[in-house]
Amino acid sequence: MQKSTLDLQILTLPDNPGVYQYYDKDGKILYVGKAKNLKKRVSSYFNKIHDTAKTNVLVKKIVTIKHIVVPTETDALLLENNLIKTLQPRYNVLLRDDKTYPWICIKKEPFSRIFSTRNMVKDGSEYFGPYTSFKTVHTILDLIKELYPLRTCNYDLSQSNINSGKFKVCLEYHIGNCKGPCEGLEPLDEYQRQVNAIREILKGNFKESLKDFKKLMNTYAQNLQFEEAQKIKEKIEVLENYQSRSTIINPKITNIDVFSIVSDESAAYVNFLQISHGSIIRSHTLEMKKKLDESDEELLELAIVELRERFQLLSKEIIVPFEMDLGENIRVTVPQLGDKKQILDLSIRNAKFYRIEQLKQLQIVDPDRHVNRIMAQMQKDLRLPSEPRHIECFDNSNIQGTNPVAACVVFKDGKPSKKDYRHFNVKTVEGPNDFASMTEIVYRRYKRLLDENEPLPQLIIIDGGKGQLSAALKSIDDLGLRGKVAIIGIAKRLEELFYPGDSIPLYLDKKSETLKVIQHLRNEAHRFGITFHRDKRSKSALNSSVESIPGIGEKTMLALIQHFKSVKRLKLATEKEISEVIGASKAKKIVDFYKTN
Repeated sequence: MQKSTLDLQILTLPDNPGVYQYYDKDGKILYVGKAKNLKKRVSSYFNKIHDTAKTNVLVKKIVTIKHIVVPTETDALLLENNLIKTLQPRYNVLLRDDKTYPWICIKKEPFSRIFSTRNMVKDGSEYFGPYTSFKTVHTILDLIKELYPLRTCNYDLSQSNINSGKFKVCLEYHIGNCKGPCEGLEPLDEYQRQVNAIREILKGNFKESLKDFKKLMNTYAQNLQFEEAQKIKEKIEVLENYQSRSTIINPKITNIDVFSIVSDESAAYVNFLQISHGSIIRSHTLEMKKKLDESDEELLELAIVELRERFQLLSKEIIVPFEMDLGENIRVTVPQLGDKKQILDLSIRNAKFYRIEQLKQLQIVDPDRHVNRIMAQMQKDLRLPSEPRHIECFDNSNIQGTNPVAACVVFKDGKPSKKDYRHFNVKTVEGPNDFASMTEIVYRRYKRLLDENEPLPQLIIIDGGKGQLSAALKSIDDLGLRGKVAIIGIAKRLEELFYPGDSIPLYLDKKSETLKVIQHLRNEAHRFGITFHRDKRSKSALNSSVESIPGIGEKTMLALIQHFKSVKRLKLATEKEISEVIGASKAKKIVDFYKTN
């Protein structure tokens, strides 16, 4: 019955743009989405099996579909954004933000006050912002205070009040921070000229203020008023210093918003830069938790609508990393080179740094969640059937066929589990045959785990590319483990990963966390294997060297090996040092032997 009811609901959907809402059997909202064509988009949920388990679970829960038709796709975008924030459906990316951001207000009144506030009052006053930190607001207000003497009192400075002498100047006037408009000592038009200059600074346009100050400085200098000229020069320096910190781009690029996205398995980070008069006047990064393995395109589209609404952005052009449709009123630019590309790269870099910062905090505050995220990322990157919680990596070591050994290192939850590391002496292979050695070691390792009912790894990594992978696969097949354990080979270049039966390698992003874990694994396997190989080589060299000395037997030889570790150390030792280990007479024999040889 439920299926036929749903089919009927889908059949009656219109072919228009709009927003759809999914509800479960209890009438609870599950998901809100927008579409160019409602019927096609909603039908796509029900006519296939989805890649992610969460989407399949969502589809099973849907009992009722509601929709709202809108004139254009832009309207659908805005409506979707509002509904997500209002209804907060379980399977949607959360867009709520409980912060109240600060604004800078130019009050609508005679002799306008300029101050920071978190509340917007619709009384005709102008509001600039919101700013993402109070530190930025204080910096701008301090700059304004240094450049222009404005009143800080909240008197009603109407012309009638001033003429009647209702107010008296305060301390701010006496210390030079205000020119005394309350007593009529500063005309309204001169005060408002300063307010207009401040308005331009808040928009990111410093040019007019700099031009006015330079003109005034030259006038003072020509009239030989050098102290006044010096004060104006200091103001110019303050303004130029502030401008140099915010100007990083071509001044011709103006009134543009830049958006970029960086994402991983669980979250996306969208950075936004607002550019005005060649300066970046605002930067903000929004973190979005994924719910249904949403694509970067879907997430960035949602974020742009949200950020433009939140920060009241009215620019007609936006810069983004890929093509997208945001309606007829917004020009979308995807730069390939030049100044605009540099701004986009800067935005991407900001998003990446923010992500790294958040992950570092997460690692400290919630290490389990950090591990879960890396495991999910590795499963996706390496195309594995399950998360690689237990990984084993094999490496061979030999020099011209002598002392062949192998190492097996074990990582659990992405970190070394050193108590589980194992060394192997190659027993059945004569001469330098790395492939045969790998076959033997892999067989011995997993035969033992199977015999002892020990847990098998989810992933085996073979250091050495296609040949070594094929050699290891022989043992995996002999033990009947093909398909039960994932196995891959890594070539010397490291980014190349080989899979059984596939001649084309998989390439990993050099900056990915998956590659970092694999690098760590291989480095550990090299270190562990080479250390064992060197120890074995030194002991065999010491053995052969000591055995050839007349009068030195097996017990003496073992004592020397345990104490000196290598032939070189034994040769450099004094007779007294050797006698302390094996006695004076035998020590003399060894010293005499090395002198004559």
